[in-house]
Amino acid sequence: MASKIEERDEGRGLLAPMTDSLNSQVDELDPRRVELREWLSEHPDPSGRDLTEAKLVAPAWPEPWGRNASVEYQLLIDDELRRAKVRRPINPIGIGWAGPTIVVAGTKEQQDRWLPKLLSGEEFWCQLFSEPDAGSDLASLTTAARKDGEEWVITGQKLWTSYAHLATWGILLARTSNEGSPQNGISYFICSMKAPGVTIRPVLDMTGDHAFNEVFFDEVRLPADALLGEVNEGWRLAKVTLGNERVALSGEGVLWGRGPTAEDLVDLVRTQGHSLSRIERDELIKCWSHGEILRFLRLRLNANALAGKSSGSDASLRKALADDHGQEVMTLAQRLAGSAGMLANRGPGGIEGEEGRSWFWGFLYSQALTIGGGTSVVQRNIIAERVLGLPKDASA
Repeated sequence: MASKIEERDEGRGLLAPMTDSLNSQVDELDPRRVELREWLSEHPDPSGRDLTEAKLVAPAWPEPWGRNASVEYQLLIDDELRRAKVRRPINPIGIGWAGPTIVVAGTKEQQDRWLPKLLSGEEFWCQLFSEPDAGSDLASLTTAARKDGEEWVITGQKLWTSYAHLATWGILLARTSNEGSPQNGISYFICSMKAPGVTIRPVLDMTGDHAFNEVFFDEVRLPADALLGEVNEGWRLAKVTLGNERVALSGEGVLWGRGPTAEDLVDLVRTQGHSLSRIERDELIKCWSHGEILRFLRLRLNANALAGKSSGSDASLRKALADDHGQEVMTLAQRLAGSAGMLANRGPGGIEGEEGRSWFWGFLYSQALTIGGGTSVVQRNIIAERVLGLPKDASA
């Protein structure tokens, strides 16, 4: 009833459902949908290369790699691919972070060399940024690159490199100068993960998974055209990469866009018939409320994008809040599982099997949320200084 009153207040009255239905029919007849459906009927099981040639992997990218698609057009493409049960190639760091940076700063030769197989998923990519003593303070990195004739010689170490053991290429930050500020002496390279002198060692996380690695560079020689952009301008390009990372880590699931939501936890408790104490019920309601706030913030980000408005501060705010919320959801789920939560195959309400294991794994994985992609402390400093206008720390 309340929604009908709101519709009349907006001057839409009882015609609103009819108008919505008509708009839906018009959208279904959108020529862009028709074109996509015709292509999908001709390619019912498209390969990564097929999707790349059709410019459907990263449609927001400029020609010739994408379609210069607006946000609304991107959503339309996503909808059609989802209906056709077509999945894009899996290459998150390549397509999400490395690719946009190469588009911005790469020469035509570099783009032609790396982008086609990056988009198609034929060549997997990793990110070589963090170091043992340069995580949140990335500008303090010490991995060095020196010019030797027509080659760059790389020496140093990287840490927490996701899927380096599977990657063909990596985006690499290295120090090329010690003059001026730390940011001014960094350059951006594309490194072959098969190059002589590259050593990759696994780092097992607390879930038991091997996603992370430490990577050592022992006099690794890269050709001159491995440099992306200009010498000592790597920090500017790193901000392009990290800007895309912040977006990529801001999805709907509580594990950096993957996994369950607070609403999933509520549904699970309901279907399992789990008896809650008053305190547990209050905590579950609070957790669900936080999830709804984040959902509405995400809708606002999408609305701003559709309207062509910058999301800047809201995106940073949502990531900081979403990281804490992810830990809140998974910790509460673990507590609701009771003593069974100590078992690797049990979830909230005593749920067993694969779903139970996924909740247990998610609890362990969630501990990294406030560290990866920019620690919560750093995110809050950014929000304090750039959003609230507060002064920098005295130590800065």
